[in-house]
Amino acid sequence: MAILIVDDSELSRRYLADMLEEAGHENLLCASSSEMAFAVIGRGLAEAKAPKVDLILLDINLPHKSGIETCRELKADPELADIPVIIISGVEHLEGLQAAFDAGAMDYLTKPPNHVELLARIRSALHLKSEMDQRKEREAELLALNQRLESLNHELEKASTTDSLTGLANRRYFNEFVLREWRRAIRDKTVLAILMIDIDHFKSYNDSKGHLAGDVCLQRVAMALQRPIKRPADLLARYGGEEFVAVLPETGLEGAQQLADDMHKEIRGMALPHQASATADTITVSIGVAVMDPQSKMTVEQVLDKADQALYRAKLAGRNRTAG
Repeated sequence: MAILIVDDSELSRRYLADMLEEAGHENLLCASSSEMAFAVIGRGLAEAKAPKVDLILLDINLPHKSGIETCRELKADPELADIPVIIISGVEHLEGLQAAFDAGAMDYLTKPPNHVELLARIRSALHLKSEMDQRKEREAELLALNQRLESLNHELEKASTTDSLTGLANRRYFNEFVLREWRRAIRDKTVLAILMIDIDHFKSYNDSKGHLAGDVCLQRVAMALQRPIKRPADLLARYGGEEFVAVLPETGLEGAQQLADDMHKEIRGMALPHQASATADTITVSIGVAVMDPQSKMTVEQVLDKADQALYRAKLAGRNRTAG
């Protein structure tokens, strides 16, 4: 462990260094002033570049800045505050002792320090520093573990509410979201729109191209449907199979139909070939629109059923269209 000796007297520095070397302390650093001490410690440098100091033997009388002031400054720095400081003074008086402890020193010795006493105080200080370092390491490990657990919990929560194939909200999250928005619409007396969206002839697409291509199709359709949705309050979810659903708070019939038109444009622009379709030579979707008027006292189930019926009408009318 590294010990920094701070004393403006070269003779005193040498005396302490010799005593410590004889006792087996090899990692010794020296400074003749407060400024030099801070330079040796590496205050202001990145932690990796600063030398590690485990104990400071600090003379009370230093040029420009006293040992008491230096100790106070050390303890005020969060990066250096844990380094134990032993103040060494040429004279023993109560005021100096009190000032040293008030400044944050852990111990106080008079010059010339007794060999046995000095080494005993140093052992005690280094033991304390070792315990503090271990505690900080454990705290850092615990903090890292807690952060990892938070991250895993977030990932788990996201996984439990996200469709793994498309990355959209899943049916579970949709059920919670639409119920919450329905309650808010009732409370605030605002409208709520639902879009039920189905990929036309998706079974024949799967049968002709295979399930892997079908999965890619679902992913591309999900991205295309998501693009026109600009408001953070709106939600697009995978409802199940090839069916998607959008929840649009505070959106009337005109706004919902406009979004449905934009979705059709995105799907057409995607131009994903579908030779087995009886509707078009590319992938298309049918959309059913339902709007809940807060005065109607419709339940969530009734709004969803209304959107589903509208989707059914869109399919009966030839698919690749919107009905509401």
